[in-house]
Amino acid sequence: MKAVSLLIHSAGQLLTLAPHADGRPKRGSEMGELGVIGDGAVAVDGARILAVGTTPEIRERFTLAPDATEIDARKAVVMPAFIDPHTHVLFRGTREWEFEERLRGTSYMAIAAAGGGIHSSVRMFREASDEELLVESLARLDRMAALGTGTVEVKTGYGLDPEQELRALRLIAELDRRHPLQIVPTYLGAHEVPQEFRDSPDAYVDLLTERMLPEAASLGIARFCDVFCEKGVFSVAQSRRILAAAAALGMRPKLHADEIEPMGGAELAAELGAISADHLGRISEEGMLAMAAAGVVAVLLPGTVFSLGSRNYAPARRMIELGTPVALATDCNPGSSMTESQPWIIALACLQMAMTPAEAVTATTYNASAALGLADQLGALSPGYRADIQILDAPSYARLPYHVGSSDLRQLVIGGNLLIPGPEPPTLGPEPPTLGLEPPTLGRGPRLAR
Repeated sequence: MKAVSLLIHSAGQLLTLAPHADGRPKRGSEMGELGVIGDGAVAVDGARILAVGTTPEIRERFTLAPDATEIDARKAVVMPAFIDPHTHVLFRGTREWEFEERLRGTSYMAIAAAGGGIHSSVRMFREASDEELLVESLARLDRMAALGTGTVEVKTGYGLDPEQELRALRLIAELDRRHPLQIVPTYLGAHEVPQEFRDSPDAYVDLLTERMLPEAASLGIARFCDVFCEKGVFSVAQSRRILAAAAALGMRPKLHADEIEPMGGAELAAELGAISADHLGRISEEGMLAMAAAGVVAVLLPGTVFSLGSRNYAPARRMIELGTPVALATDCNPGSSMTESQPWIIALACLQMAMTPAEAVTATTYNASAALGLADQLGALSPGYRADIQILDAPSYARLPYHVGSSDLRQLVIGGNLLIPGPEPPTLGPEPPTLGLEPPTLGRGPRLAR
C-alpha cells in the first residue's frame, strides 16, 4: 500500500468534475456533469492528487504516511477550490461615493467622464506606496481564501503608464510570493485611455504596442494581455492591434468585450483565438456562435451587473445551448464589483442568469481554470491534478446558491497543505449541532509547490 500525506474520506458528495484529457472546457450538457461520488475519498501525496474513489476503495489502496493529515468529511461536500479567472485585486482605496452617485441615477460612464471610474483608481494607485498596495490586496486574497477560492487571476490596469504598469506586474508577482493562493498575472495596460492621452487615444495605442508591451513581456510575469474593448475606451480596430502585438510577444489575448454596447468584441476574441472574452452583457448571437466554434471561454461577471444596478446580465442560458463554454468570476474591483465571493457569484448566476447549480459549480472550477489555460492541472479532483480542495458543511453542492450571501466552508486545502483547518466536525445526534461563531483561521505556511 502506498503512503499518502493527506487523506480526505467519507464525503457525502465528492465532486470530481471529470476533466477532459486535453484540458478543453466543458460545454452544453457537460457543464451539468459533476462526477459525484457518494462516500467519496481523495488520496493526496505532496501537492498532487493520487486517486479519487469511494472511501473503501481508497482505504484499500493507500495508508497514511508519518505526520500525514486525515480529514473526516462526513456529511460534507468535497469539491475543487474555486478559481476566480477575472479580478482587479491589486488596487488602493475604495470608491463608495461613486456607488452613491449611481444610486442617485448617474451612469457609470457619466461618472467616468467626470473623472471618476477607473481614473479615480489610477490616481490612488499612482500615489500609493508599494506596501500600501500589497497590504490591502493581501487582505482581499485572504477573504477570497476564506470563501473557498484557491487560484486568482489578477490584472494590472490602474497604472496606465509605462513605469506604473511595470510596477503593477512586479507587485502581482510579489502577491504570488507572499500569499498561499496561486496568482495568475494579466497585463491590462489597455484598461482605459489615460487622462493625458484623452485627445489622442491612438498615440496611447502606439505607446502600448511600441514600448509598454515589449517592456512588460521582458519581465516574463504576465501570461495574458487584456483590453477593454468598449465604446469610448478602445475600438475593435485598436483592440485588435494591441492584442496582436501582445500575442507576438507571447501573451495570449483576453478581452473585456460587449459589456455595455454590442461592439463585436466576442467576434474579435474568436478571430484572435483569445483564451476568453469577459462580461458579454450585449453579446450577439453571431458572437456566441463564433466563440463556440473557436473554443473561447465566456467569463461572465454577474456581480458587476448587480452592483451597477443593471438588468443586462449575459445570456448564459443561450450560450450553454449554443455550446459556448461558460465560466464565472467576481470581477473584484473598487468601482463596479466590490466582492471577493465566488459563492455569491454562483447564487447570482443561478437566480439571475438561469444557470443550474451544477453548471455554476463547473463555471467556477473546471471552466474557470480553462479560462486561464490551466484545466489540465486545476479545477477538478483527478489523479495528477493539484490538490486544491474545499470541504463544505453542506448536504449538497446546491447549498452554494441556496445559502445566499454566506459561506459553508469548513476546510480549505491548497497544494496539499491545509490552509484553513476549520473546526472539528460536530458530533451528529438527534439534536442539531451547536454552531461555532469563530471564523476560520487563515494560515500562512511555506510557499506551495507548483
